[in-house]
Amino acid sequence: MATDGPVVQVRGEAYREVPPELARFAVTATARDRDREATLTRLAERAAAVRVLLDGSGPTVARRETGDLRVRPETRRSGERVVAWHGSVTTTVTVTDFTALGELMLRLADQDQVEVAGPWWELRPDSPAHREARHAAIGDALLRAREYAEALGARVTALIELADAGPADRPMFARAAFAEGGAGGGAPELELDPQPQTVQAAVQARFAISDPVLD
Repeated sequence: MATDGPVVQVRGEAYREVPPELARFAVTATARDRDREATLTRLAERAAAVRVLLDGSGPTVARRETGDLRVRPETRRSGERVVAWHGSVTTTVTVTDFTALGELMLRLADQDQVEVAGPWWELRPDSPAHREARHAAIGDALLRAREYAEALGARVTALIELADAGPADRPMFARAAFAEGGAGGGAPELELDPQPQTVQAAVQARFAISDPVLD
């Protein structure tokens, strides 16, 4: 839209901190043996044990994805003689029920030769928080344009151009703390503090304004 009258260009911004909606963590089962077949067998057994635990978690686990399967030989510094075989397989787990997250991670970490990493807190891609931040950024741009126009004795008359200029959100790590079991020697507990997610949005906008009153 072209205009021959006065124009004001502004940047509208919005910043929000909202609770996370998803938590992801990685579970890696490993195996090592001098014999390749023995390594593969142990790796398969440990990966199966992880699957059994995840299968028994019910609706706590919203999604899981297995990937990053690695099997590699260990050789001596000189030559290609294989002295051992290493294997690993990683499963990424997505959880929506944070109340059961710590317990599930501890149960997985208690398995033989299993490493647990995470969690990483996130929002859903279609979270309403993103839309709300964009709407707030547009409102901020309009407010700024009106303030500039009023300072000139004018008013905003039309929107000429609106463009998104917002940064991408980044997932954040958790703060975790281990608590010892009770006096009866119960299982340890893992207390997790979900970290608020930063949602930012920014727009560039150009508005037509009425003729300024400069005297």
